[in-house]
Amino acid sequence: MANENKKKKSSTIVHPRVGCAIGAAYTVAAIPGGVPIANCGPGCVDKQYFGLSFNNGYQGSGIAGGGDMPSVNFGENEVVFGGTKKLDDLIQSSLKIVKGDLFVVLTGCSGELIGDNVGAVVKKYQDQGYNVVYADTAGFKGNNLKGHEIVVEAIIDQFVGEYKGRKRKKLINLWFEVPYFNTNWRGDYIELKRILEGAGFEVNVLFGPQSKGISEWKNIPKAAFNLVVSPWVGLKTAKYLEKKYNQPYLHIPVIPVGEEATSAFIRKVVEFAGIDNTKAEAFIAQEAHEYYYFLEHFSDFFAEYWFGLPSRFATVGDSAYNLALTKFLADQIGLQPVKQIITDEPPEKYRDAIADEYHNLSEGVDVDVEFIEDGYLAEQSLRQADFGGSVPLILGSTWEGDVAREIKGLLLEVGTPVSEELVINRSYIGYHGALTLLERIYTATVDGK
Repeated sequence: MANENKKKKSSTIVHPRVGCAIGAAYTVAAIPGGVPIANCGPGCVDKQYFGLSFNNGYQGSGIAGGGDMPSVNFGENEVVFGGTKKLDDLIQSSLKIVKGDLFVVLTGCSGELIGDNVGAVVKKYQDQGYNVVYADTAGFKGNNLKGHEIVVEAIIDQFVGEYKGRKRKKLINLWFEVPYFNTNWRGDYIELKRILEGAGFEVNVLFGPQSKGISEWKNIPKAAFNLVVSPWVGLKTAKYLEKKYNQPYLHIPVIPVGEEATSAFIRKVVEFAGIDNTKAEAFIAQEAHEYYYFLEHFSDFFAEYWFGLPSRFATVGDSAYNLALTKFLADQIGLQPVKQIITDEPPEKYRDAIADEYHNLSEGVDVDVEFIEDGYLAEQSLRQADFGGSVPLILGSTWEGDVAREIKGLLLEVGTPVSEELVINRSYIGYHGALTLLERIYTATVDGK
């Protein structure tokens, strides 16, 4: 399957679903008190804002995103004579004007191509005690998911630093969805943190409204282990932390959605941590009771309208959400997956493992997954899906709108870009998010949109 997927690459990308590496400016913006400083041309991070935030659920920009992000605005003068003087001035003025706890300089293609010594400029401020770090995030290094890992490692190296102290048995570092890129990241972080705390853990979430900002980043080395809940993003970080701080990591490739998956997820984490499971089991019992209460009442609707409901579905989007939602709908709701397309360009070394997960969705449910970055090719493949005689259900992005209209299907926008919906703190994961997902799918079914 991996060899077949390689043939689907093209020299141009239609309907892109990722940003470039400097899109990791929004990794920084997602840290409370984090301030990205863009060392690039004037259009680079502006495009990242519209692709990852504005036209992706209208998520907002925070204190230093969007039009408020400090930027060198590289021009011809900087390309010819170098941009370090302008960057130096920008850092100095940003420290005076912008209220922040951690400043991260992200270098784009122009600065890296001409060889500006950004590290030397930043070191001057580091030596003066300022919380300033830098990351080389030129677009030619990859997409914003890879840029996310570059920035995280830069902050760990230059800000968190060395640590030889004791570790806290119940403290976890959570490496999960990529802020802003995963449209529902805020709500999903809230739900996963709630679940882990309910099971008896302390959690460094590092991003979003429940993060304590730089104090949590300083606590990274104190955690007992790193928890990676993702098919591939975050694994590189966890392996790096294993070497740097002698921290083990637990990799759970499928984000839990629904009672069965979430309860199994909790038990796996508790077993790995080696803590008493009394609190976790009590939490599971309470959550399961509430979950099935609502599901029981939902079943009345399901029984009444079953003849008009979709029985087959397709999923088009990043590997994390694609895998999580596909497994939930196939295993717990009984829908049949007919076309699963992953669009976030996972590194080749992870693709076989990701594809294997689709052969273990549920008993008797086995589907091949396609890795297609180009939106045109993804849409062509989607048109070939066999939905039988049922109403086609597509879990995708705004880009799938045309295909959904052509085949008279239902489209639920679940991943980048989401330009037809506003997302504030929505979640589709865990116990609570699964019920929201069902509400959304079957409201669309009743509404016919």
